[in-house]
Amino acid sequence: FDANLFFLIFSQTSSLPFPFFSLSPSPYFITDDTMLELLFEAVKETQPITSFFAFAGASMALILSCAGAAYGTAKSGTGIASMGVMKPEMVMRAIIPVVMAGVIGIYGLIIAVIITTKTKKIGVTTFSAFASLGAGLCVGLAGLAAGLAIGVVGDAGVRAIAQQPKLFVGMILIMIFAEALALYGLIIALILGTK
Repeated sequence: FDANLFFLIFSQTSSLPFPFFSLSPSPYFITDDTMLELLFEAVKETQPITSFFAFAGASMALILSCAGAAYGTAKSGTGIASMGVMKPEMVMRAIIPVVMAGVIGIYGLIIAVIITTKTKKIGVTTFSAFASLGAGLCVGLAGLAAGLAIGVVGDAGVRAIAQQPKLFVGMILIMIFAEALALYGLIIALILGTK
């Protein structure tokens, strides 16, 4: 509900017992019917249910991104543990898939913070609420897909580089392209989240 609109509506009415609402004449002429329509539109645009959709977007951003990060970390971690039994000197080199999976959770956290700081207590417009929901789903689902890809590639990759160290660069390149999927979701979510 816009305070300027509230002041504009009530500055036109002379029948109110509050004289401070009509301190300055407004260039707009508003009839009683127009005033009711403007009030209805302002209240309709900021229904309390719209905040639910905005906060659902923030939740989905964090939950789905962290689910992808957790899967990627767990799947890569089991491969590292299995590989570390035979080649313990390569464990630190093989930790890269775990780090790349963890970054995906940070993407979801960034969007969730942006959405929650943008959402006000009195509600947001319907457009902004659905944009926030779209932003959360965008980064969340992209992060989930990227986490699955990093987990599978990381697991197989660290086992492979234990037997053939020349595969290390190829494994890193594959994981960079898998991480790019989450980055695409983050870019679009930033655009949607700031609308």
